[in-house]
Amino acid sequence: MKESKLKKIQNVAFYCGAHSPGAPEYAAAAAALGDYLASHEMTLVFGGSNVGLMKVLADAVLEKGGRVCGVFPAFFPESLRHPGLSEYVVVQTLAERKAEMLKRADAVVALPGGFGTWDELFDALALRKLKAGHRHPVGILNVKGYFDPLLALIEQSVREGFTAPKYHHLLKSGMTPELLFRQLAGSMVVPD
Repeated sequence: MKESKLKKIQNVAFYCGAHSPGAPEYAAAAAALGDYLASHEMTLVFGGSNVGLMKVLADAVLEKGGRVCGVFPAFFPESLRHPGLSEYVVVQTLAERKAEMLKRADAVVALPGGFGTWDELFDALALRKLKAGHRHPVGILNVKGYFDPLLALIEQSVREGFTAPKYHHLLKSGMTPELLFRQLAGSMVVPD
């Protein structure tokens, strides 16, 4: 039997907040994540906005000479569009935005965020579970334990029988980019 090798992650769809949280740890984590992506030659695929954690993440990748693709809804004000990205894709709806980001990605990661981030994360998880639309690993960067309640909810969902135990670890979690991407790459094992 041949050994397997890890598939290289090249393009990562990121879901994150368009607001700037009060705690500086969130922005620091987004900047560190951007540095990690650029140093590992991964392309950032994100919502294309110039606000909140989205801006911090994109700026960090760009400052290190990395590649950034913004997928921007046409109905958003032009003032929200991040300048200077490597590539822009304009879509008509938020549903098209999610689909385009998944189409361009090898992996999906969520940073702390609100309703929009949660919608994108749960959509990616549901599609991954159903193997409909994508087969990318899905992860969260668990800054300051932000996603601990979500991880506890998944545990409860399994205990109560709403989620099959085989899907228990579908969502990867790490407190640092290194830990998270090791898990994401590990779930992308492909045969030689």
